[in-house]
Amino acid sequence: MTGNHDATTGHHDDAYPPEPERTFAALPPARGGGFARTWWGRAWLKALEDSALDGAQLKLGRRHARAGAVGAVSVRPGRITAVVQDRDHSRHRTDVLLAQLSAAQWDRFLDLVVDRAGHLAALLDRDVPPVLAEDAAAAGIELLPGIGDLESACDCGAWDHCAHSSALCYQVARLLDQDPFVLLLLRGRDERELLAELQARSASRAGAPAREAGAERVGAGVPAAEAYAARDILPPLPAPPPPVDVPGAAPALGGGTPPAPGVAVAALEFLIRDAAVRAQRLLADALSPWHPDVPPPPALTPGQDAVRLAAAGAGEAISARLAAGSGRDVRGLALAVRAWELGGAAGLAVLEEEWTPDPATLARAAGRLAAAREDDGAQPGPRVSGNRWTVAGGEAQLRYGRDGRWWPYRKEDGRWAPAGPASDDPAGALAALSPEG
Repeated sequence: MTGNHDATTGHHDDAYPPEPERTFAALPPARGGGFARTWWGRAWLKALEDSALDGAQLKLGRRHARAGAVGAVSVRPGRITAVVQDRDHSRHRTDVLLAQLSAAQWDRFLDLVVDRAGHLAALLDRDVPPVLAEDAAAAGIELLPGIGDLESACDCGAWDHCAHSSALCYQVARLLDQDPFVLLLLRGRDERELLAELQARSASRAGAPAREAGAERVGAGVPAAEAYAARDILPPLPAPPPPVDVPGAAPALGGGTPPAPGVAVAALEFLIRDAAVRAQRLLADALSPWHPDVPPPPALTPGQDAVRLAAAGAGEAISARLAAGSGRDVRGLALAVRAWELGGAAGLAVLEEEWTPDPATLARAAGRLAAAREDDGAQPGPRVSGNRWTVAGGEAQLRYGRDGRWWPYRKEDGRWAPAGPASDDPAGALAALSPEG
C-alpha cells in the first residue's frame, strides 16, 4: 500500500461516534498492464464496466488514472471521494457511492467468519481470501458490488459515470489489490472495529474474556511507510518550544495557612526547585541535535532517586528524611551520595550490590588484576568475594562493575567507601588506592 492513515474529518454531532475514514495518498502513474492484479480488484472493475453506459468515458477515466491524475483517495462507509484533474488541468471533486451492509447483514457476516476457522484466521492475519466473498454471497451478503451498485456523483454535472468517477474507480481497484479491507470499510466497518468484534465474538464462544476493542491495533502502532506516505495529508507538527536558559524560581510556601501535619514546607520547596531544574535540563536535551540518537536513560527507583535528591544539595534536615525514607542511615546516605557523584546509578549499584560474575568473566577480571599487580609480587594475593577483590591488608578493595569497569574502595570507620572514579584498567583503580592517589 502506498500509505494511509485513519482520521475523522468533517463536522459531526458530538452525540454520535465519529465516522471511520481512511485517506490514501495519491498513487503514482500506472505503467503498462491492467489496473487490477487480484481477484478483488478485477471483481470491482467488472462491476464498474458492467454498470457504465458510456464506454468512451470509461476509456478516458482509465487514461486519467494511468496518468496519475487522481489525488488522495478518501474512503469511508458508503462513499469514496477524490479530486481528479482533467486534461485541461481543471479539477473536479468526484464521489463513488456503494450501499452499506445493514446491521443484520453484518451480524450474519461476523457469525459466518467466527464459525469458520480459516476465515477467522485469515482476517485476523489481515487477509481477505476470495472464498470469503463467495461464502458470504451464499449467505445472502454481497461484499462486492454488482451491476448498478456503483453510483457516481461529480461536480462536472454528469448523470452517469463520467471520466472522473471512472478514474477514481480504476484507482480504487489498485488500492483493493493492496488492501481488500478497503471494501469492507466502504461496506460499513473499518478494520479496527471489525477485528475487535471478531476477537470479542471468538473469545465469547471460547469462554475467554474478550480483548478490549482495538487494543491490539493501537499497541501495534502505524507502519513507518504508511505514516510517511500520509505526510501531505496530516497537519504539520507544532513548532518546538523555545529553550529555557535558567530554571524558574520556586514559590515561597511559608506564611499564610499552616501546613498539614507531616508536611515539611522546606522539603516541598526543595522538590519544586528540583523539578524546575530537571525540566530545564530535559528541555535542553530534547532540543539538542544529538537527542534523536541517544536512548532515554532508565527510570530511577525510589531508592536511587532519594540519593539523587540528596546529591542535589538537599541539606541536613531533608537528607535525614531521605535517608529514613530510603531505608538508610545518615552515614549510609552520605556514602551513597559519594558513589552517585562518582558514577551515577552505576556507581551506586557498585556500592550497594554484591554479585558474582560468570566463570569466564571472573577469570578474565582476575587475569587483568594479576597483570596490574606484577610489581607487587611480594604482596599476598587479594581475597575474592563475588565481584570484590580486597587487597593491602584488608583496608583497600577493588570492585568489578557490571559495565566491566573497576571501582576503588577504601575502608573508612569500619565501612567501605568509594575512593575514586571507575577505571577501565584495574591498574588505574589501584593507583587511586595508593598513598599518593
